[in-house]
Amino acid sequence: MGESFDIRKWFDKRDNLLVISGPCSVESREQLLTTAAGLSEIDRVKVLRGGIWKPRTRPDAFEGIGEIGLKWMQEAKQRYGFLTMTEVASPEHVELAMRYGIDILWIGARTAVNPFSVQELADCLRGCDIPVFVKNPIAPDLKLWLGAFERLDGAGLKYLGGIHRGFASAEESPYRNEPLWEIPIELLRLRPKTPIITDISHICGCRELLQEVAQKALDMGTIGFMIETHNNPDLALTDSKQQITPESLKNAFKNLTFRKKKVDGDAIVLQNLRKEIDDIDDEILNLIAKRMIVSEKIGDFKKQHKVTVLQMDRWKQVLEHHINKGVGLGLNDESVKEIFEIIHKDSIDRQL
Repeated sequence: MGESFDIRKWFDKRDNLLVISGPCSVESREQLLTTAAGLSEIDRVKVLRGGIWKPRTRPDAFEGIGEIGLKWMQEAKQRYGFLTMTEVASPEHVELAMRYGIDILWIGARTAVNPFSVQELADCLRGCDIPVFVKNPIAPDLKLWLGAFERLDGAGLKYLGGIHRGFASAEESPYRNEPLWEIPIELLRLRPKTPIITDISHICGCRELLQEVAQKALDMGTIGFMIETHNNPDLALTDSKQQITPESLKNAFKNLTFRKKKVDGDAIVLQNLRKEIDDIDDEILNLIAKRMIVSEKIGDFKKQHKVTVLQMDRWKQVLEHHINKGVGLGLNDESVKEIFEIIHKDSIDRQL
């Protein structure tokens, strides 16, 4: 693998793509070492991941190999030079992982959703300098994700990162977990010093979408990937459909387009276009403000004449009109609907 990789320096510089790969679950010594051998031929992969304890929905499902798997992770680290990473959900997990020299920990989506569990982990990790990544909670709740980081901040942990793994949704979707890119973007805005990588395996839930979502994540500026690999994915005991072989991962990187973070040449062109966007955004805000003034006047009229605030027939007509007009202008119907639902809610609140 060449020169050793320093994960702590990466947290400061983040100047190269962090690629974390390995099996969803560590199942056997042979499975882990064979997968690790394949990954060792891919220069971009610096961290070997492996699930030792698996929080499963049903009690009769495979819940992880347990402590012996940490010994195999240790062996893979010594043999191939990877840093190692695993999920922890309890103080006992933390203690065992550190006893076997695991280099990086992650807190899973099912644990991140529970503040009590996160606090227990924070208390257990107090005073440690081990890097810890936090996956987004299953539900699209930014405050819950932020709260997990704040609890770890309070324990004095210096090296914290986020893993965007998508969010559960009741809507029909091609994804296992909806990407909802706006949530990790907002987290990055609120915590600019916290690096966020993308777990494309859990977003996709199947191999067929991995390439597409990986490219999307790169185009959105992700600085790392977590990708599940297995020497024989079809026989995997957990998440078999979303795992790929190391060879498939190697080929996938060949087909990805890596774009520059900044413009070298015609920067003035981009600056002018951004200025144009800023001017349009200002105009949009001014128009929304004017609309709210009119909305308040309508609210005063309704109060004087004892008319209910919500006029459902009128709202249906307005929404249908805007969606049709938006589609005619080349806009996405769902985006138009979402925008005007937000505006309408604000209008209703001002009239109450």
